[in-house]
Amino acid sequence: MTIRNIAIIAHVDHGKTTLVDAMLRQSGAFRANQQVAERALDSNELERERGITILAKCTSVVWRDVRINIVDTPGHADFGGEVERILGMVDGVLVLVDAAEGPMPQTKFVVGKALAQGLRPIVVINKVDRPDARPREVHNEIFDLFATLDATEAQLDFPTVFASGRHGWAVTDFDEPHEDLSPLFELILSHVAPPSAEPGAAFSMLATTLEYDPYLGRILTGRIHSGAARLNMTVKSLSPEGQVIEQARLTKLQAFRGLERRPIEEALAGDIIAVAGLALTTVADTICAPEVTTPLAADPVDPPTLAITLSVNDSPLAGREGTKVTSRMIGERLSREAEGNVAIRVQESSERDAFELAGRGELQLGVLIETMRREGFELSISRPRVLFQTDPATGRRLEPVEEVVVDVDEEFAGTVIDRMSRRKAEMQEMRPSGGDKLRLSFIGPTRGLIGYQGEFLADTRGTGVMSRLFRGYVPHKGPIEGRRNGVLVSNANGCAVAYALWNLEERGAMFVEPGAQVYQGMIIGAHSRGNDLDVNPIKGKQLSNIRTTAKDEAVRLTPPQIMTLEQAIAYIADDELVEVTPKSLRLRKRLRDPNDRRRAGRAAAE
Repeated sequence: MTIRNIAIIAHVDHGKTTLVDAMLRQSGAFRANQQVAERALDSNELERERGITILAKCTSVVWRDVRINIVDTPGHADFGGEVERILGMVDGVLVLVDAAEGPMPQTKFVVGKALAQGLRPIVVINKVDRPDARPREVHNEIFDLFATLDATEAQLDFPTVFASGRHGWAVTDFDEPHEDLSPLFELILSHVAPPSAEPGAAFSMLATTLEYDPYLGRILTGRIHSGAARLNMTVKSLSPEGQVIEQARLTKLQAFRGLERRPIEEALAGDIIAVAGLALTTVADTICAPEVTTPLAADPVDPPTLAITLSVNDSPLAGREGTKVTSRMIGERLSREAEGNVAIRVQESSERDAFELAGRGELQLGVLIETMRREGFELSISRPRVLFQTDPATGRRLEPVEEVVVDVDEEFAGTVIDRMSRRKAEMQEMRPSGGDKLRLSFIGPTRGLIGYQGEFLADTRGTGVMSRLFRGYVPHKGPIEGRRNGVLVSNANGCAVAYALWNLEERGAMFVEPGAQVYQGMIIGAHSRGNDLDVNPIKGKQLSNIRTTAKDEAVRLTPPQIMTLEQAIAYIADDELVEVTPKSLRLRKRLRDPNDRRRAGRAAAE
């Protein structure tokens, strides 16, 4: 059976996972009566909750006796490391673009990577049944995008299909009947070349993804570059520098068949497979026959731009909810993550029982922390900080900047422009995007965009869409104003009392509910002024034997402001931490004792 290997590239929420669902159904990968969840490839619990793809996944379909291996890739720029790794596994790409929104920053980012590798794209303009769809204009925008990314003549001569992934049809011309995805399947077979492999040479494959299975252990996925893989065959692994890492046997060989990984006895050159039995081999290493001496080339991954500090939870409430609370457990978990995720970097911090975690963005770091808390970890998290570089020629400090594309209603455009300019962002373009909306493009420093997502949604009343993409490094842009308000800090340990919180509401918005456990140094609310204020949230009302009217006894509290993990991490200042446990998120001061905080403040001022 011949093979085609393709990846699907798209911006977040443009419908690629839904399209893959339809391809699986129409190719017969599911039985007619089989119950399959919507967005079947988004199997991770966090992916289903957030409606985004986080991890690259492989599947396969059979069409006219040709096996099509499909890789569903993340659509968010923070998970670009996942995208970059798998492009080496495929021979063609489907560039999926929303018929209304057009090409967005993440589309530009990944398409640029794919074009640089010489992959010839097939363009799928999806959601053409939207009432605000503009497929012809989007088609021209895609051509302009490819041209600006230095596409070759062959790449610019791309075929296009117009599709509705939700309703399961695709056409090459609007006059054709809207029946099924046959035109898309036929285009894949004719346009994507079979994998260029060497079946007669010695076995070699590049490991591109790593995951853990409770029964099989470490599983490495990649495409066979040459030769054939057989169950229990002896192999060795080579580092990118050519050093031998280990010698082992392939104890398990699996191929992707529909949504399942099925055990096989043999796999030939060009196929995408998963292997088990290697204890030390990781992403970007070459798995090969013993006689092979030269490793396969692995593409470099863009460096991290943000870092946070993860430390042991040392609050008075530590250990009540989690089972993994020691620095050794945290370090082992982070090391395991860094081994399979090439886009992050982990190292020990200068602080005690702490680790530096560097990655692509707030979302990527937040997803890892959320995953760890669900695994039973308790952590203390610092505010994110950008990773600066130094210009070797001039010695000037350089900082990362991002391209920000914003779609907002016209009435909110002025507010967004003002907020972005305060964060040292420079507007590049403003143009109508249809439906009384404007598309604004900015270039802004990463440190100014930390925590802006929540503020942006509030400013646009939840209607705005913001996309960010790492652009590069530029000279430092100077100071950027941070959080303007101080916080309300508990000066006592115990349970928060409704009467005390009611009296504190005039000082600012609350973060805790009555009955919540609080401790000295814990942040319980936002102060309405610029300074921090120590308050007592556990002080009850002094009772007397004098009867009062019922209305004097009533305590009506404003609902507290409950933050998500990403909002909490972005909200805190440099002297504050987020306490993360399996069931709770708490904000706290790094130094819980008020006297220690005053001494630290005086030392910083000197």
